[in-house]
Amino acid sequence: MKNILFLFLILPMLTIAQSVKGTFSPAEDYSYAFLYKATPEGANYIDRGQLDKNGQFEIKLSDSLEAGIYKIVYAVPPEENNFDVIYDGKETVAFDFNQESGVNFTESEENKLFASYLKSMEMVNHTISNYYNKGIKDEKGFNAIFKTLNDTQLAYEDLAKDKLVSSFIIANSPYMPKEYEDISTYSNNLKQHYLSHVNFSDYLLQSSTFLVDRVNAYVFNMVDNPTNAILKSHIDDVAAAIPNNDLIIKTSLLEMLWHQFVSGENHEVANYITDNHLLELAKSTNNKVLEEMVTSFKNTSIGTVAPNFDITSNGQDTSLHQLKGSEYYLLVFWSSACGHCLDELPKVKEMVANKSNLKVVAFGLENEDNNWDKEIKNYPDFTHQIGLGKWENPTVKTYGVSATPMYFLLSADKLIMAKPYEIEDLKVLIEGL
Repeated sequence: MKNILFLFLILPMLTIAQSVKGTFSPAEDYSYAFLYKATPEGANYIDRGQLDKNGQFEIKLSDSLEAGIYKIVYAVPPEENNFDVIYDGKETVAFDFNQESGVNFTESEENKLFASYLKSMEMVNHTISNYYNKGIKDEKGFNAIFKTLNDTQLAYEDLAKDKLVSSFIIANSPYMPKEYEDISTYSNNLKQHYLSHVNFSDYLLQSSTFLVDRVNAYVFNMVDNPTNAILKSHIDDVAAAIPNNDLIIKTSLLEMLWHQFVSGENHEVANYITDNHLLELAKSTNNKVLEEMVTSFKNTSIGTVAPNFDITSNGQDTSLHQLKGSEYYLLVFWSSACGHCLDELPKVKEMVANKSNLKVVAFGLENEDNNWDKEIKNYPDFTHQIGLGKWENPTVKTYGVSATPMYFLLSADKLIMAKPYEIEDLKVLIEGL
C-alpha cells in the first residue's frame, strides 16, 4: 500500500515537468535542435535534442530554468537558422517547423497568442491595403476598418495581460488615425509612429530578434528602393528613437546596421553611421574594439586616400604618399610567419611581372626581422617595409588588418580603388590594369 501511495505522490510531479519539443520536416534535413537562453548580450547554451527518424525531439527543462526568451537553432550558420520562443517557466513549448512555412506552435499559450495576434493584424492590414487600392474616398468604410484594427489591438493586449508576450504586442502597436486620411497622409503618419510604441529598454525585447527586425524594417522597407539620403534619414530616426539612457542597446543596433552596409559595400552610408553616431557611442561606452573597427574601415574605404606610413627603402627614408612613377600601387600586408602569405606572394610576383604600370608595396607584420630579411630577397622588385609589433603595429591598426595577406589596390595619388579579399579577385583586377 505504501508503494502505491508513493506512486500517486510522484505522478503529479512527473506530469508537470516542462519541456521544449518539436517536429522538423522534412526529417532528413535536420539532425539536432539546440536550445539557448537569449540575453541582450548574446545566447547561452542550455541543451540539445537529437531528432528521431520522424524529425521529432524533446528537451526536458530544469525547474530552475528561468522565464524569458529562448532560441531554437536547427542548422548552421546558427545566426541565420534559428527562431525565438517565449518560455514562461510554466508551460511546455511545442511546435512544428518547416523551412518554407516556418514555425507553428502547438503548445504554449504565450507563443500561440503571439502567432494569433500577428496573423490577425496581418489580415486587418491587408484590408487596409485593399481599401486604399480602390482609390475611392469612403469615410464610413475607413472608420470601420480602423475600428477593427483598434479593437483587435486592444483585445490582444487584454489577453496578454500578465504574460511575457505583452511586451511584444504593445511594442507592435500600429498607428491609429483619429479621422479620415488619404494614402499619402496615412503612409507618412504610419512611418512617423512606427517606432513610437517600442520600449528599447525592455529586457525581453532586447533578448529577442524583435528590435533588430523592427529597426531593419524601418530603415530598409519604409520606402521602395531608398536612396542613400533616405537611408541616412532613417538611420537618424532610429538613433533619435532610442533613449540615451540605454547606450548599450543603441550602440548594438546601430552597429548592426553598420555591419549590413559594410557587407553590402555601401561605404558612404556605413561611414555616415560612424561619423554621426557610432564613433561617439563607442567612445561613450568605452568600446575600444568598436572604435578601432569603424575608424579603420573609414580610413580604408574605397575612394579615400590610403593612410600614409613611413618606408625605408635602400637606406632612404620615404613614405607611401611620396612614392612616384607608377600608375597603380598594390599594397600587400603579409608576414613571413604566415603560410597563406608565403603561398600567395609568389603568385602576386608572377601576376605583376609584366605590369610596368604597377608597383608592389609589401608591409611585413613581424615580431622580429630575421625571417623577414630572408623572405624579402625573393621579391627584389617590391618596395618593402617591416612593421614590428605585428598586430599591435600602429599602421596595422590604422588599416584594420585582422588577417594576412590583405590587399589594397591604389591609384597614383594613393586613392584606394579596391580591396580584393581573395587571390582570384586580385588576379582579375591586375589583369584589367
